[in-house]
Amino acid sequence: MTTKLENLELAVRAIMADRSFELTSALGELTLVVDHADYLSVMTELRDNISTRFDELIDLCGIDYSAYADSSWQGKRFAAVSHLLSIANNWRLRVRVFAPDDEMPLLPSLSDIWSSANWYEREAFDLFGILFDGHNDLRRILTDYGFIGHPFRKDFPVSGYVEMRYDAEQKRVVYQPVTIEPRENTPRIIREENYAK
Repeated sequence: MTTKLENLELAVRAIMADRSFELTSALGELTLVVDHADYLSVMTELRDNISTRFDELIDLCGIDYSAYADSSWQGKRFAAVSHLLSIANNWRLRVRVFAPDDEMPLLPSLSDIWSSANWYEREAFDLFGILFDGHNDLRRILTDYGFIGHPFRKDFPVSGYVEMRYDAEQKRVVYQPVTIEPRENTPRIIREENYAK
């Protein structure tokens, strides 16, 4: 007798039969890694195929792998990870796709397949700088329109580039270069005389 996870794995492998992919199972979940060239067709088939029927995109996020697990990453730097849900089959699937170019990460947009991708892709663009080809309104969603850079990239400075303050003379909010000096906090340790004796 096959389990639900094994049935899902068989269905996904049937869809991916002639494509390049990687499928792993960990902690009771499947992760499918697809090539960026097959991304749209795979996602469309995962939604439309009667054996999978992933009718909901419940999350999409960007990832910067430039410094992964305290070591240097050997693959592509930026990825988008989508979480799909099939209500009919009560299945979940994680799909990861890597952007082919680290300098200008560009992936196809899923907004024509699932309308929920709209704001998720805007968030990945705003925070990681991942561009989504075919997205009809790709603009910042969490940071200010004048914000410089993408704050979730691992090479983004912790204190940022500019700070904002109200200028009483100009009677408006102004941006200026960051004036915070980086410092290292060392905790003060207080020990009693006969501690742990």
